Amino acid sequence: MQKAIQVSNGICYVGVNDRVKVLFENLWPLPRGVSYNAYIIEDEKTVLVDTVDTCYVNEFSRRIQSVLGDKPIDYLVVNHMEPDHSGAIEWLVTRYPNIQIVGNKRTIEMLNGFYGIEDNVFAVEDQEELSIGENRLKFFLTPMVHWPETMMTYVQEKKVLFTGDAFGTFGTLDGGILDTQLYIERYRDEMIRYYANIVGKYGSAVQKALQKVSGIAIEAICPTHGPMWTNPENIAKVVTMYDRLSRYDADEGLVIAYGSMYGNTGRLAEVIAEAAAANGVKEIAMHNVSKSHQSDILRDVFKYKGLIIGSPTYNGNLYPLVESLVSALEDRLLKNRFFGCFGSFCWSDATARHFGAFVQGKPFEVVADPVVMKQGMLAQVEAQARDMGRVMAQKLTSGAEVVPNTSGK
Repeated sequence: MQKAIQVSNGICYVGVNDRVKVLFENLWPLPRGVSYNAYIIEDEKTVLVDTVDTCYVNEFSRRIQSVLGDKPIDYLVVNHMEPDHSGAIEWLVTRYPNIQIVGNKRTIEMLNGFYGIEDNVFAVEDQEELSIGENRLKFFLTPMVHWPETMMTYVQEKKVLFTGDAFGTFGTLDGGILDTQLYIERYRDEMIRYYANIVGKYGSAVQKALQKVSGIAIEAICPTHGPMWTNPENIAKVVTMYDRLSRYDADEGLVIAYGSMYGNTGRLAEVIAEAAAANGVKEIAMHNVSKSHQSDILRDVFKYKGLIIGSPTYNGNLYPLVESLVSALEDRLLKNRFFGCFGSFCWSDATARHFGAFVQGKPFEVVADPVVMKQGMLAQVEAQARDMGRVMAQKLTSGAEVVPNTSGK
């Protein structure tokens, strides 16, 4: 039987690794897979915190048995109802018919909606407590991080916080499960990519959640994806990361994302990048939207304060993949960015108009007029592109704060 893995005294990990799935939510690439984390707390009452994707019920069952043997599970705490975490609940209530399912009001509604489960469930209120013996569980409702029913569960005596998808990351747990057992740097960008693509638009909700748990002592953060954070320095880092990401704060750096059919718009992108680098910007992420996956572009947009987007005119609109990126940025309520745009056309320009509509009313600072190229790169257009790169660099390297240009001009 598979050996139980201990998170801390009396708390064991019973999650699984998914090394098969190619796309998370059938959208986001998983080059390093993903983990579905679940936990058992042993006390006078036995508590299971979250479950796993239904595809992994057999492995999940083996892990539970390795901890409990034939002992019953008294409570299942559901921090998040997304199917990759709630998928095994139907099996669980069949295997443990007397299990009590704990969630908030929205959780209970979803249990019925997803699985037709109405019996042995009870709802908890925000900051309500539940005694399980020597330990008490305290529940913090954190709606819209990133579903309306999400909550966090705190084991007060052990100072362990189960956070649902918050502080989660793409990537499997290879051998170890704790941050102290793993090479953590490999998860940093994947945590940002996870946040940008899954949680990104809910910055205000994340800020409320962080404030809600700011007064508690935390010695371990246990999310539903990725490592358990137990090193005090790492806990501080991931909390700070979430705080910055949810405030749309970012590092000194520049994202240039562009579409290009025949290379002309791409040439403009190269000129802008060269000028930015010549004026002191070292972190420049170049993304051809036809090659870079949108999830990687969004990750970098959340990392860096400078954003320049380019597109050829295509059927009177933006290039389709650029249009998709712009839509994704709007959906994530992006703010606090220095912004520029460029485009190209053969006989009728639509890029400046569409980018102008995108930036209208956004909390961006527009650093320069759009650079628009008709057919080929004339000297005047190249000079404008270099000027955009230079001005963007000055903004980024000076440490200036973004001053929103709400006119969009």
